[in-house]
Amino acid sequence: MHGSTQHGTSTHAATDAAIAVEDASLAHNYHPLPVVVASAEGAWVTDVEGRRYLDCLAAYSAVNFGHGNPRLLEAARAQLDRVTLTSRAFHNDRLGPFAEELAALLGKEMVLPMNTGAEAVESGIKLARAWGYRVKGVRPGAAKIIVANGNFHGRTTTIISFSDDEEARADFGPYTPGFVSVPYGDADALEAAIDDDTVAVLLEPIQGEAGVVVPPVEYLPRVRQVTRDRNVLFIADEIQSGLGRTGVTVSCDLVDVVPDLYLLGKALGGGIVPVSAVVGDRDVLGVLRPGEHGSTFGGNPLAAAVGLEVVRMLASGEYQERASRLGARLRTGLEALIGHGVTEVRGAGLWMGIDIDPAVGSGRQVCERLMERGVLAKDTHGSTIRLAPPIVISEDEIDDLVDTLVSAIDDLR
Repeated sequence: MHGSTQHGTSTHAATDAAIAVEDASLAHNYHPLPVVVASAEGAWVTDVEGRRYLDCLAAYSAVNFGHGNPRLLEAARAQLDRVTLTSRAFHNDRLGPFAEELAALLGKEMVLPMNTGAEAVESGIKLARAWGYRVKGVRPGAAKIIVANGNFHGRTTTIISFSDDEEARADFGPYTPGFVSVPYGDADALEAAIDDDTVAVLLEPIQGEAGVVVPPVEYLPRVRQVTRDRNVLFIADEIQSGLGRTGVTVSCDLVDVVPDLYLLGKALGGGIVPVSAVVGDRDVLGVLRPGEHGSTFGGNPLAAAVGLEVVRMLASGEYQERASRLGARLRTGLEALIGHGVTEVRGAGLWMGIDIDPAVGSGRQVCERLMERGVLAKDTHGSTIRLAPPIVISEDEIDDLVDTLVSAIDDLR
C-alpha cells in the first residue's frame, strides 16, 4: 500500500504492551483490531511502532474532514485561549452563530445542541413525544414512534429497546415501550403501522451499521408524503450519513426530501470534540420549555466554535463535491470485484458496504488482511465490511485501496 512502507518491522512489542494495558484496564465493550494509533494526519494514522495505515473508517464518519484538519484545529486552538465551558446557565458568544448558520445550512429555523449522537436521538424522541401531546393532541402516555428493522441509532437503554440486534439488546431489559418496528424500505408497511397515537417516524436515510443499506429511491419521498398526510413527524437520523459523507450535505438531499427534524452528530465535531444537534423548525423545536431538557456540555463554547467552522466548510460545497466525485471512483473499482470474492456493493458518496463471499472468509478476516497491508476498515454483521475514508483522501489512495482489497481477498482464497 502506498505510504505503508514501514510495515513488516520485526517487533510488535510496543503494540502488544499497549494492548495489554487496555485489556487489563478497560471494559470489553469493543473488539478492536490490534492497532494502537499514536498520531494521525489527513487520511492516515500512525501506530506506536511507526507503521502507517490508510484510515478507511474515519471514526464512523466523525473524521469526515481528515485527521488534524488545519481549519478545525485553528478554530479549536483560538477558542481554547478564550473560554471552553460555561454551561447553558449563561449565554456564550459562539453558540448563537453556530445555531444560526447550522439551521441556515439545512434550511431550518432552530437548533437544539447536544454532545453525542445518542443524545441527539434521545432528544428527538422527547421532542416528538412532547409535540404529539402538546400539538397533535395524542392521549397522555400513548405516543408511538415508528422505526425500521435493522436500525442503529445508539446504545442507550431507550434506543436499544427498539433495536433488533440482540448483541446490543440482550440482557439490558426491561425495555422502553412506545416503539413499533417495520421492515426498512417498505413504505406500505410503514403507512399501515400509523395510527392516531403515532407521533413520529424515525429512520436512517441510509442504514449504516446494517451494512450501508440504501433503500429504494422512492422510499423516503413516500415516507415524507405519508407522514405529512397523516400529521406525523419525520425524523431523519443523519448522524453517520450526513455532513458531506454521501456527496451531499445530508443524505436526504439525494432524493430531495426534507424531514421535520434532522439528527446530526459525529462529523459536526470535526473529529475534535463531541458535538451533536437536533435541527428543525420552530413549530416542533418550539415545544420545549425551559428546564425540560438540557446538557451541561451541550452547546459549550469550544464545541460551538468547532461546529461553526464545520458548517462554514460545508457551506462552500467543496467537501460534498469531493465525496461525490471520489465516491464514484471508489464504487467503480469495488464493483469490478463482484464475482471475485465480493457478492454485492452498496453505498453513496464515500460510504460503501461490501458483502464478502462467505466461501472466501468473514468480514473480520478481510479487515485483518487489510490491516496487515496498511488499510483500516471495519466489519459488520459477519460478512460485510464498511469503507468510509476521510473526504480528504486522494484519487491515488482510492485506487490503492481497491488494489489492497483485491490482495486481501486473494489471501483468503
